[in-house]
This record gives sequence, C-alpha cells and structure tokens, in this order.
Amino acid sequence: MWSDALQGTALAVAQERSVDAVLGRIVGGLAARPEVALARVWLVAPGDVCDACPMRAECPDRSRCLHLVASEGESRAGEGRWGEAGGDFRRFPLGVRKIGRIGASGEGLLVPDVATDRRWVVRPEWAEREGIESFAGQPLIFRGQVLGVLGVFCRARLSPVDFGWLRTFADHAAIAIAHSRAFDEIERLRERLERENESLKEELGAARPPGDIVGASPAFARALRQVELVAASDASVLVVGESGAGKELFARAVHAQSRRRDRPLVTVNCAAVPRELFESEFFGHVRGAFSGAVKDRPGRFQLADGGTLFLDEVGEIPLALQGKLLRVLQEGTFERVGDDAARRVDVRVVAATNRDLAAEAEAGRFRQDLYYRLSVFPIEVPPLRERREDVVPLARHFARLAARRLGRPPPPISAEQAARLEAYGWPGNVRELEHVVERAIIRGRGLAFELEPLAGPGRRAGARRAAPPEPDAILTDAELRALERRNLERALERAGGRVYGEGGAAALLGVKPTTLASRLAAFGLRTPRGGG
Repeated sequence: MWSDALQGTALAVAQERSVDAVLGRIVGGLAARPEVALARVWLVAPGDVCDACPMRAECPDRSRCLHLVASEGESRAGEGRWGEAGGDFRRFPLGVRKIGRIGASGEGLLVPDVATDRRWVVRPEWAEREGIESFAGQPLIFRGQVLGVLGVFCRARLSPVDFGWLRTFADHAAIAIAHSRAFDEIERLRERLERENESLKEELGAARPPGDIVGASPAFARALRQVELVAASDASVLVVGESGAGKELFARAVHAQSRRRDRPLVTVNCAAVPRELFESEFFGHVRGAFSGAVKDRPGRFQLADGGTLFLDEVGEIPLALQGKLLRVLQEGTFERVGDDAARRVDVRVVAATNRDLAAEAEAGRFRQDLYYRLSVFPIEVPPLRERREDVVPLARHFARLAARRLGRPPPPISAEQAARLEAYGWPGNVRELEHVVERAIIRGRGLAFELEPLAGPGRRAGARRAAPPEPDAILTDAELRALERRNLERALERAGGRVYGEGGAAALLGVKPTTLASRLAAFGLRTPRGGG
C-alpha cells in the first residue's frame, strides 16, 4: 500500500537535519517502491545557466526557475541508475512544461496513462522503453510558498487515491525541506560566529586601548586629517608607509570613524597567506572542495560583510591571484572554492603596504587596475624620524603599557634619556621604539627606565658594532660566524624581512632562497613575515 510506504518514508525524512540528507531520503524512499521508475525533486532558485539552458527560449523572464536537486531511480533499458541531478531537465522555467506548470500554479498533476495522453511526455520513446505508465507531480508548499516540485514516474497506473497520498507526503516533505534549510542556516551562522569570534580574538590580541594614536607633530597631524576626510565615505583607502610606522592604527582609525564602525573589522596579513590557500582564506570553501576541507568555511570577505576588510601587506599578493581580488572589488561578488553559487558582499577595503605600488605597477609586478582600485584615497604615514616631536610622548605611552602589564607604575624617563631617544634615527619606526621601551622597562624590573645604548641614526637599538678587522688579520671561527650573522641581519633589515623575490635578502646576498633559509635556521634567525 502506498499509504504505509509513504508514512515510513515521511518518518525517515523528518529525522534528517541537513537539506542534502532530506532530499536524499525523499527520492530514495519513493524510488524504493517497485513500481516507481524515477523520483525527482526540483527546488525554486535564481536562474544560473540561462545562456546554456535548452529551454531558454520558453523562459518568460529568466530570473527564477526550478533546479533539479535530487534524483533516484534505475533504468530497465541499460541506462543504469538515474542518480545524477543533471541532463536536459535539470532546469525548468516556471510555467513551462509539466514540472514548470506545477511550480507556477501550485497545483498537482496526475497523468494516469502516458500512452494515451502525450501532452505531458516530451520523450515518448523513453517512456515506452522504460515501461512508464503514469506520472504524478505535486508542489512542495510551505506556509503558502511553493518551494519546488516532487515528480514521480511509475511503471504502474497510479490511482487518484495514490495521488492523494502523494499530496500528503509532499506536504511533509516541504516541511522537512524548510526545517532543514533553517538548520543549515543556523549552522552557517554558528560557524560564521565562531570565525568572527576567532577574528575578534586576534584583533583584541593585537589591538590597543583607545587613544593609542599618539602624536602632535605637523606631519602626523596632516595624516590624521586625511583619515577624517575619507572615513565617512566608502572609498577604498591605501595606507602607505615604512614598516613599523603604524599603518594598521590608521586603518583602524578609518574604520572607527566610518559608518561601518559597528560592523566587523577583519584583518588579513597577505604576506602570511600561503599561495595555495589564498582563495580559501579570502573567499572561503565548501566541504570537499579540496583535501582537508571537511566542512564549509566562510572566507574573510564573507566575515567582513557590512564592515571593513583590512589587507595588510597587500603588495605581497601574488600577481597571478590579484585578478580574483580585483573582481570582488569591482563587482561585489565572489564564489567560494568548490561552489558555483555567486555571493554578494558589501565590504569597504582598506589596504596597507610598505612598497611603492605605483612603481611596482609600472614595472609589471602589480596589476595597475588593482592599484587604481585600491588607491582611491591614499594616506601616507610619516616615518618616526620625520616626527621627532612624537618620540618622547610615544615612549612614555609605551612605558605606561609595559609597566601596567608588570603591575607597576610607569618609571620616569629622564631628560638625558629623552634626548637620546629623540637623537636616534629609528629605522624600525614606532615598532622599534616600542620594543626598545619595553626592554628598558624589563631591564629596570619595572622600577626604573634602563635605556640600552643607542648609537647614531640608522643603527639598530642594542646592536654592538664590532671594529672592522685588520686587512691581514686572521679571524677565529667564532668571529667568522659572528660576522656572517651580522651580514645576514643587515640583509634582512634592508629587504624588510623578505627572503624571496626581487629585492629580497636572498637576491641581495646572491644566494638561492632555500640556501638562505637554511643559513637563517642555522643561526636561529627568524624573518618578521615568515620569509615571504
């Protein structure tokens, strides 16, 4: 009896949570009936293959259609199983042919004898070859909305009673589909929340208290005025400046003063993203997209939807991958890895770099169209040597933060120490100043400010400069190793911490990057951005 079989299938469907599992249970339970040759489900969705659809000439508006999402059955004529959701009938325009008519009208259709009623049979030779006697289709309706169509091709004649039971089953199936969609959405939002929490934890770990932008020098004030000008708009911002000058703080200031300040600020260090994971990191992936993709994962663009995406070290994005980023910036859409559905996002992009991107674009190492897209409003962060008035206020600020972490009041900075700080060249900019101050607090055990020796401008804080050896002097093995180590350190500093590529430390030293990486490991040296 159809009633008993459909009741059992309905109970099995109701126990599933995911959409795929629900659809599989629906067509699988129906196809298990001996008289059922083929069971299929089409769901209403936006048109996606209109240009290639064989029914495009019959489609009234090419906006929405019925998508084949589940199929189950077995051929008697040697065609095998019909388990793939493809073929000429994977899409039906609403109102076109029997499936489209059911979806548009919301009314079921029973063809008890296809041999005598050929109006609804597109391929009568297939029906005859497979022994198809009847067809029944029911709309999947939930709360007055047609979700799709359930179609059944049978090798026996269906009665009006059987058709009525199929109507009842379709109602249960529609409820299960709607609930599974809700469960999928809840799971998607839960995973997004987890990712946002991870991102926020990273942001909080790197963030500083309000008012961390310290500076009153004319050069610094000019840069802050640029932030005030652009923050209220949605224009893309390119923050340029030397390494350690505070570009990220300016990017945060742009977000904090914008209308998006209540939405996420998501940061991506482009130099730290492996080339093979670029698309997944930026755009996300679906389960099974590649080895190790055990579940769907949203990308940084999706996490930043409605907010701001900060692309730090944007000049490190490989040239071959820059086109994908440009497309998102131009069209506001992207596809996750392994997914063919386009997603729309509303993201404001703030990028930062210590490279001369205009020169890089001119030399063909960076896409010019991407450069122009990113640099709608450039902001130049001045290096610390051009804002010497800010050195001592910044040092006192960093001293307060370091002392607070030690649970002690900040020690005073003497006039002599302040003069030494102002006289130093600070090649590492604000980041170097912060580290020097923190070491001074640690050396003084939080009770005094013990500033280490600082030489003239351009020398690294705390470094000891050895006297050059005599021309005929014989160096010991330890002295040779010390000399090689200092040479490696200077090469890394000049290359901005990069090992690979043009201008990298390996190119400066005239060795292979792999050789240099081995030497760095032997000396225990690490690069600021992982050598990328």
